[in-house]
Amino acid sequence: IRIGTLEPEYEKIASLQPDLILDTKSSGDRTRYDTLSKIAPTVGVPKGGDQYKQTWEKQTQMVAAAMGVPEKGEKLIAATEKKFAAAAKAHPEFKGSTITLGSRTSEGYGAYVSGTGRVDFVERLGFKNNPAVEAEAGEGFSISVSKEKLDLLDADLTVMAPIGIPASDISGDPLYKAIPSVKAGHSLVFDDQGISQAFATDSVLSTTYALDKVVPLFAAKIK
Repeated sequence: IRIGTLEPEYEKIASLQPDLILDTKSSGDRTRYDTLSKIAPTVGVPKGGDQYKQTWEKQTQMVAAAMGVPEKGEKLIAATEKKFAAAAKAHPEFKGSTITLGSRTSEGYGAYVSGTGRVDFVERLGFKNNPAVEAEAGEGFSISVSKEKLDLLDADLTVMAPIGIPASDISGDPLYKAIPSVKAGHSLVFDDQGISQAFATDSVLSTTYALDKVVPLFAAKIK
């Protein structure tokens, strides 16, 4: 089984009697890993790995090795890299354009920084992560953005994901609509949960699906 990034429900996981647990994109917390390992063999974040920042390539290699098919993992990686290259070539308008990858939860707005799957995805397409966001980056995978500073999200393309809230809570927010890129029509709010999750999950399979679905959406909004 594969578990999400939130705190695992250990009893429910144990009730499934898994043969293998994949926890390759997580906090890397030792207690979490030890608890999961008592349920079944667990593939977790390697020692020294950054929390929630394991690339889809590294995750693919780890899972393929655990399954005894490392060569299949390398083939999947090569095919996905080829797909990225084709998408970037088909959309030269992406190259050098700035992009903000943000989110809103019940607690407020945020934006993702380099070293995370979402940012790696768009950088492979030629985009440059918003320098204003990067200037605020710390050790985490994202920064918080107050409502008073929402212009920090302004870029050639602003992409937002609702997390635990309706997409309309973003697209209908007057303060969000006042951001220059949003006013100019160069913004996108994911209202399809499947696409949003694929873009965020950062696995080799979700990345392939996201390329098919997200690239046309980006292209339509950056023109």
